[in-house]
Amino acid sequence: MTEPPFTPREKLYNKQKFFQSVHKHTYLKGPYDKITSVAIPIALAVTALSMIGRGIYNMSHGVGKKE
Repeated sequence: MTEPPFTPREKLYNKQKFFQSVHKHTYLKGPYDKITSVAIPIALAVTALSMIGRGIYNMSHGVGKKE
């Protein structure tokens, strides 16, 4: 007993041909891959650096302490 495939083979072959012909990195081939691979890590890095900068400023000026 064999199951029918989820998608037709022709459609799968066409998608494979498309993705193999695109001259980009493998992790940037999809339409929304730039958001997950580039934008989110940059946003996290900017947030972390701003929090580190604020902490250094507070420590060097002696402000922001809880009593």
